[in-house]
Amino acid sequence: MPAKSPVLVDLKFDPAMIAKVLKTAFADRGSINLADPASKGVDLSHVDYALLWKPDADIFERAPNLKVIFSGGAGVDSMMSIAGLPDIPIVRFVDRSLTVRMSEWVVMQCLMHLRDVPGHFRNQRQRVWVPQDGPEAGDVTVGVMGLGVLGCDAAAKLKVMGFNVIGWSRNKKQIDGMETFDAGELDTFLARTDILVGLLPLTPETTGLYDASLFSRLRRDGALGKPVFINAGRGKSQVQADIASAIGTGVLGGASLDVFTVEPLAADDPLWGLENVIITPHDSAMSEERALFRYVEEQIARFERGVPLLHLVDRGRGY
Repeated sequence: MPAKSPVLVDLKFDPAMIAKVLKTAFADRGSINLADPASKGVDLSHVDYALLWKPDADIFERAPNLKVIFSGGAGVDSMMSIAGLPDIPIVRFVDRSLTVRMSEWVVMQCLMHLRDVPGHFRNQRQRVWVPQDGPEAGDVTVGVMGLGVLGCDAAAKLKVMGFNVIGWSRNKKQIDGMETFDAGELDTFLARTDILVGLLPLTPETTGLYDASLFSRLRRDGALGKPVFINAGRGKSQVQADIASAIGTGVLGGASLDVFTVEPLAADDPLWGLENVIITPHDSAMSEERALFRYVEEQIARFERGVPLLHLVDRGRGY
């Protein structure tokens, strides 16, 4: 029986953690970790599978005979523009833990803005006792943009908390218990939305989508008074200067941002200093390394048995 091809791993995660977990991963075939200095210059022409997240620009030149590419996260935009991307299956990472973590973050942010937690923190720092009488969840409509696995799970959990939830996707989706809108109904969707949750993939159509024009079309006569923007999708989908401006002018009442155009967010970016903006360092749903490697092992086993791969990227859509 011929030797099994090792898995090429090029992940821009914690190098020490990746090295530790790889000691027990892919036991039947081994791996080549490009974060290991010993892998520099290693021949990769015999490699069939690659697990990538923000990979090196020459990765496809060095590994020209790949059969399947696996993404280290739910998104794939970090590799779609790399020169020489081969016409082979690309598989997104879809995992229960990643989905649960994302939903927890989205629900937490919605509740924090619902109960004006930034305002309470401000009063606490000033040692001011000011009880607040805000709306309850049922008075507020959360509009979720992006109705994939992450968006649908977040929407379901927001509904459990009592929020009125509506959803938007480029193409119309029928989802039990939720009113949905498509590309031609964007204005109607926005006009109904008090809290906008962005969970869209990055494509040419979604790049810079969250801008001043979009924010101006959000609901302004709802229970929150001023709409709120929450983004945990992709940083390049938002125009950060427009977010800061919209907060400053009162077009937006607040924001929660986990993703940014350039990461880490520059220390002098004005978003840091806005009291009603909550910033987290792209950790809303971190990929858990052991779960990621198990997922890739299971998908490779499917592929080698001739069973269709799961969660394939649609090249035409870019996700």
